[in-house]
Amino acid sequence: MNLLLDIGNTHTHAGLARGKRIAPHDIFPTDDWQSARAKKWLRHFIGKQTPSTATLCSVVPAATRAARKILRELGLKPEVITHRNCGLEVDYPKPASIGPDRLANARAGFECFGAPVVIVDFGTAVTFDIVDAQGRYIGGIIAPGLSAMTDYLHEKTALLPRIKIRDIRTAIGKTTEQAMRIGAVHGYRGLISGLIGELRRELATRKLPVVATGGGARLIARHCPEITAVRPLLTLEGLRLASAHAS
Repeated sequence: MNLLLDIGNTHTHAGLARGKRIAPHDIFPTDDWQSARAKKWLRHFIGKQTPSTATLCSVVPAATRAARKILRELGLKPEVITHRNCGLEVDYPKPASIGPDRLANARAGFECFGAPVVIVDFGTAVTFDIVDAQGRYIGGIIAPGLSAMTDYLHEKTALLPRIKIRDIRTAIGKTTEQAMRIGAVHGYRGLISGLIGELRRELATRKLPVVATGGGARLIARHCPEITAVRPLLTLEGLRLASAHAS
């Protein structure tokens, strides 16, 4: 059994892998790594089960250090996914600069959908990661996340409120909140559509699976035909696959 940890800017997603199955899985605040709460939460999450290893990816260096220490205290050997052990060939000028969560996503997308493939992760940032027809990770795109964009508008303007992101059918807002939701939801669907079109042209392919993951994936995919599939556990699945490759 392998404990899988995807440490993001806001939340840490944890899962337990038995063979090809990942269950259970849950999230806790990434800030908890800097207190006793993370160790307590992991003890409860693991329960009486006995994982032999822990595989993680992290975009928060301080949390990475804390996680490695806590995992060792729990008797687990932490394995951090990098470009060297992710199981994909990487064609990128500075491979060490690629977020390990993005490599895990690319690994899982390639395994499930073949190549070429694009993975779109809706987190604090919206990231696109591309695997070319030869099965190589070749780069990506980074844009602000939906909540990051709407929170920024709220924080930097006097009259715009903080809103909750949800779907909206109209394209003409009759309130400030509606107008902001249209900008976020319809705007990001347009962003996805436009960028996927550019990627198809650059990769010279008509067939291009697009796999979405992350908190806003289902919402945006609902009326975005360019998105082929939504996989909520994609990053954890990539960690599972990468761990098997590394071992």
